[in-house]
Amino acid sequence: MTDDAATPGGPISKIDRSVPHSARIWNYWLGGTDNYDVDRAAGDAYCEAFPGIVHVARASRHFLARSIRYLAQDAGVRQFLDVGTGLPTADNTHQIAQRVAPESRVVYVDNDPLVLLHAHALLTSAPEGVTEYLEADLRDPAGILAAAGGTLDLTRPVGLILSGILGHIETYEEARDIVRRLMAGLPSGSYLSLNEGTDTDPEYLRAQNAYNASGAEPYRLRPLHEIEGFFDGLDLVPPGVVQVPRWRPDLAPTVERHDDIGQAGGVGRKP
Repeated sequence: MTDDAATPGGPISKIDRSVPHSARIWNYWLGGTDNYDVDRAAGDAYCEAFPGIVHVARASRHFLARSIRYLAQDAGVRQFLDVGTGLPTADNTHQIAQRVAPESRVVYVDNDPLVLLHAHALLTSAPEGVTEYLEADLRDPAGILAAAGGTLDLTRPVGLILSGILGHIETYEEARDIVRRLMAGLPSGSYLSLNEGTDTDPEYLRAQNAYNASGAEPYRLRPLHEIEGFFDGLDLVPPGVVQVPRWRPDLAPTVERHDDIGQAGGVGRKP
């Protein structure tokens, strides 16, 4: 990646290229180009310790796509709040939702300057709908909801997307509180789509611990029962919280299947 697209003094100036960043590494594993040498080096080192991480990244992305398609197509959701968006890649939230319902309104939330730079350039709505980007921190649910309310009608159901972001919150109690506060600001009939890394695979856990010790922003793998706890008070959509390839899998033979991976997710409805 080069800085050619950046404007002087713009968001790119705040990017720290001296340490790897999880969003850029994830982008690298998914085959993207929005990453730097330091990210590719960290990603390759992680793959050496745990080659299955590429399958985890892809399966997480496939789950995200299937869950959004379910919300738009089967649940009739027309508003989406995607917090911790990450770098744009193929089949982003608004593209999947607006493919089903072009009038869908989508708000992306992230606090990374590189995401900000690319979001404004690439996350373009269908004419019938709306796509907006907010620079905000996951740790400020009230601020996120207040800002999102400028684009979304928070009296109508919203699909809240939290994909691989809560592992960056240090304690489970704080992570659960963030989910509770976000869902509390959404009306009955809203949904939560969430997936997170689990600590069930010893190789995955060792690789993540080594990454966390490198000086990069840490990500915490959590037990399955804690991921299930994020859905407390919600009605789980079958099959519940499962390894992500097992959540309503596509039947197309071209879709990769790696059932035993350390990534669990689910979808829940607010009663």
